[in-house]
Amino acid sequence: MKQIKLGSQGLRVPAIGLGCMGMSEFYGPASEAENLRVLDRAAEIGCTFWDTADMYGPFTNEILLAKALMGRRDRITLATKFGIARGEDGSWRGIKGSADYVKACCDASLKRLGTDYIDVYYQHRLDPETPIEETIGAMGELVKAGKVHYLGLSEADPETIARAQGVHPISVIQTEYSLWSRDIEVDILPILRRLNIGFVAYAPLGRGFLTGAIRSRSDLQPGDWRLENPRFTEEAIARNCRLAGVVAEIAEELEAPAAQVALAWLLSRDVSLAAIPGTRRIERLEENWASQELILQAQHLDRLESLLHQGVVGDRY
Repeated sequence: MKQIKLGSQGLRVPAIGLGCMGMSEFYGPASEAENLRVLDRAAEIGCTFWDTADMYGPFTNEILLAKALMGRRDRITLATKFGIARGEDGSWRGIKGSADYVKACCDASLKRLGTDYIDVYYQHRLDPETPIEETIGAMGELVKAGKVHYLGLSEADPETIARAQGVHPISVIQTEYSLWSRDIEVDILPILRRLNIGFVAYAPLGRGFLTGAIRSRSDLQPGDWRLENPRFTEEAIARNCRLAGVVAEIAEELEAPAAQVALAWLLSRDVSLAAIPGTRRIERLEENWASQELILQAQHLDRLESLLHQGVVGDRY
């Protein structure tokens, strides 16, 4: 197992973690029993960096993880998030980051998760109405109280990252990053290197596209949010297939799944990085975990690097 040090505060996690969002929402119907089996297996193999958020479900994803955490809390590095406000009925209530809201969300997450501390606490999205200094100040108070161990931001810009770091040490930034989402290489990764902040890549498999499993909209279940995503229109899928095709070619040469090639590329980046692919199937979990053992040669990396110049059809959201 490859351990990654994220930031300067001592946070160490496996290079491959588990994004749990899809276990509760966004990707069609899910089985709680099967999700718990996946989480059990993740703990068994050492995939112990679990990522959730209060808004997934909403709220039910944290409750799901609470069940899987029983008897093994000290073995799991648990990350959750606040900031995207939702009602019990699933309604969307904007982005919030006031000090009082931060503290109330943390207490609510602790209760749902059945724990007295959160390893990594992220602001899920930036609140344009609240100065980052206020939000991070409140998060820092949670660290002092022992409720949170490390702080993070999700989808933050360079200026905000620098301002946040001036208030309290930031251990990790989480943003989408994969072979078809590389915009962070321009301005985010450089500031993380300069400030010694770690990085967590969500959607590292291009929301499943880079695995080769999606070749038309008919491959997506009813209720799958990707049906509303600009990169998953029929035209975008058809034009983006050339990207997945290169990954598939290299995978065939290496006799490895395409998902492992995409993840191995991420792990080869010159940055302190962990990836959190999501899955609801044990075989995919084990496949993703094994990507740590796949070594890409220079020729493979060069071919994958060429994808940067081909462009991707469709915005991320």
